[in-house]
Amino acid sequence: MDKLKEILENLIKSLNANGEPSLIKLVFGDLRKKSLPYKKVTIRPVKIGGSFVFQAEYTYTNKVIHENLSQGEACELALTLIVRDFKQINAFTEEGETQVLAARPDNPKVISRKTGVFSNSASCTLSVSKADGYADASDRFAHNRSKNRIIADGIPCDFLIRLGVMDKDGRVYKKHYAKYRQINRYLEIVDDALSYLPQTDRPLRIIDFGCGKAYLTFALYYYLKILKGRSVEIVGLDLKEDVIEFCSEIARDLGYTELKFLLGDIADYTNDYADMVVTLHACDTATDYALINAVSWNAPVILSVPCCQHELFKQIDNPIHDPIFKHGILKDRFTEILTDGLRALKLEEAGYKVSLIEFTSLEHTARNIMLRAVKEQETSAAAEPGTQSTDANFDTKNGSNRQAVEDANGNAVNEVNKRRREKAACEYEALRDFYKVSPTIDKLVINNDFKVKK
Repeated sequence: MDKLKEILENLIKSLNANGEPSLIKLVFGDLRKKSLPYKKVTIRPVKIGGSFVFQAEYTYTNKVIHENLSQGEACELALTLIVRDFKQINAFTEEGETQVLAARPDNPKVISRKTGVFSNSASCTLSVSKADGYADASDRFAHNRSKNRIIADGIPCDFLIRLGVMDKDGRVYKKHYAKYRQINRYLEIVDDALSYLPQTDRPLRIIDFGCGKAYLTFALYYYLKILKGRSVEIVGLDLKEDVIEFCSEIARDLGYTELKFLLGDIADYTNDYADMVVTLHACDTATDYALINAVSWNAPVILSVPCCQHELFKQIDNPIHDPIFKHGILKDRFTEILTDGLRALKLEEAGYKVSLIEFTSLEHTARNIMLRAVKEQETSAAAEPGTQSTDANFDTKNGSNRQAVEDANGNAVNEVNKRRREKAACEYEALRDFYKVSPTIDKLVINNDFKVKK
């Protein structure tokens, strides 16, 4: 382990010409075992009270924990993490990037890229901030760093000004800061899902069921159309006529010509396809009907924050749980979990990869769990990068062998996905029957041969 220890000490203890740590951050990844409670650890230098310490950031599924360490403690922790928990370190310094591959800690491999993009020269200042998400390069040692949000506080944003979240100078009103954070968190989730949306010249069709005052609908349009330059067709649907008139007026005034608001019920809404379906706090079974529509349209991305899961409260029947169900608040919370768990399994059965994530802080709303579902793509050799059937220099014999391998790999992936869907279907039925419930999501018809009308 001596070599590994020396590498880590050099990275952590190295100083620049100003006597400051040249390390920007160490990122530990590639878990040795899936049972670890945290998924990632980052160590970076911070300046507190005029002195440098090292801050360890432990990223869990739904929380982040920080710990401040001395230089020696940081070296010890780094060595422990790479030997016990992780196989890889990505180290970012002012000189460049170093990758440490330590599947075998006694024989680590080091790959260095001396790019100079993190130097202190004036020409590279922007590169520092962009590479690590800081508002500016001088911010990287700050203990409480300003967060680099998609919509920045202090820069005027037309729809947020019109909705009363910002003043005309772009400053977020204190009373609306929770809403401002929620909007940015939402856009971060959308940004993560962009790769699953079609890369096409046609407009992206997005349906927002139960849009309400449409803070997030406007945010979605602003992000995709104005910031990303994508062509879009976004529809916000709600049952309240005054809300639809209010939102339509704002869209017209702002020149959001590809954003429409319609009066209507989720259950009755008809369409031929959608690229993304969004629901924020659609009440009770309205969420189910939104999900059913999304799957019928074969929507690649579904973002749903359920609300008021009342349907199963009166249905659930299992004597085992009677001692806790006599407490209404416990029964209510349990049925929320059961309802959303069944929805997630039904989406998995329909061929989606599903994750349940914390959408916003509990301080803002108790309804803070988002169902994030992205469509699994069937693998075919024709779509695989590296297929060379159209290459002029294609070797028929070797190409045939390569094609056979790619076909086999694609079939293997599809078989794994099929088994995953079948497993989800069995788990769904088992839970539903165990608790003797008939949720609306049962109406979702699974048909993997469904073809989207374009």
